[in-house]
Amino acid sequence: MPTVSVVIPTFNREDFIKKCLASVMTQTRQPDEIIVVDDGSNDNTLNAIKNIGFSTSENKKNPFRYIHQNNRGVSSARNVGIKASRYEYIALLDSDDVWKKNKLEKQLASLEKPGFCIRLSHTNEIWIRNGVQVNARKKHTKSGGDIFMKCLKLCCISPSSTLIHRSVFEDFGYFDENLPACEDYDFWLRFCAYEKVHYLNETLLIKFGGHNDQLSNAHWGMDRFRIYALEKLLHDQRLDKHKRQETLKEVIFRLEVLINGSLKRNKTMFAREMTAKKSQWEGMR
Repeated sequence: MPTVSVVIPTFNREDFIKKCLASVMTQTRQPDEIIVVDDGSNDNTLNAIKNIGFSTSENKKNPFRYIHQNNRGVSSARNVGIKASRYEYIALLDSDDVWKKNKLEKQLASLEKPGFCIRLSHTNEIWIRNGVQVNARKKHTKSGGDIFMKCLKLCCISPSSTLIHRSVFEDFGYFDENLPACEDYDFWLRFCAYEKVHYLNETLLIKFGGHNDQLSNAHWGMDRFRIYALEKLLHDQRLDKHKRQETLKEVIFRLEVLINGSLKRNKTMFAREMTAKKSQWEGMR
């Protein structure tokens, strides 16, 4: 039987962590361990965890593990949990999301078919924003297989829906801790440039949005981080010619968007820097 570790990074999510953990602890297929990495919370996150019976004991036989660190961001917290995990598959879950009760059972079963060798799986999802279900736009439709071109345009895999074989992190590295946001966009790009993904077309994840502490609300000019990810990929010498050209077009496009946004914010010096960078990439087309 395949084994699975659940990794949950959290920061000041006392209002969400109970539902999140409850959705894991009531799975029809129980995980082999649950790891919560508290990224320096200064609210009542720890008490909320204890109140639902989640032990914080360091006993190695305990399937419930709590790790506290100073605030270093979601990438660091995820990476700490992944590196501390002990089992074959890693299931990621953000602390403001919840799983349907049969998420692990269905996803593990779909990956363990004879002859099936895809190492990363994701599922469909629903969005609840400010208590109201939001219909996904067509461009956000999930899919599997070779999705690299989709990954260039947007982050098309939700971390909380994923089940990842631990060898993926050995081969592709971990989440980039230099990125305060869009770290998932960066990781999926790096993986999907070389491998296919599995997609289970069942709604097994519920994502909650609209709260003020979401990373997308915390930073201006999110394309700064996507450009960083795209430039990293362009420096990868293994990338084939077609994917390199498409990545080059995308980084130039996003630089143009960022330049226009910077000018609107009167960030003229930054706009000049990005204009120079855009010219450099255009010279490589």
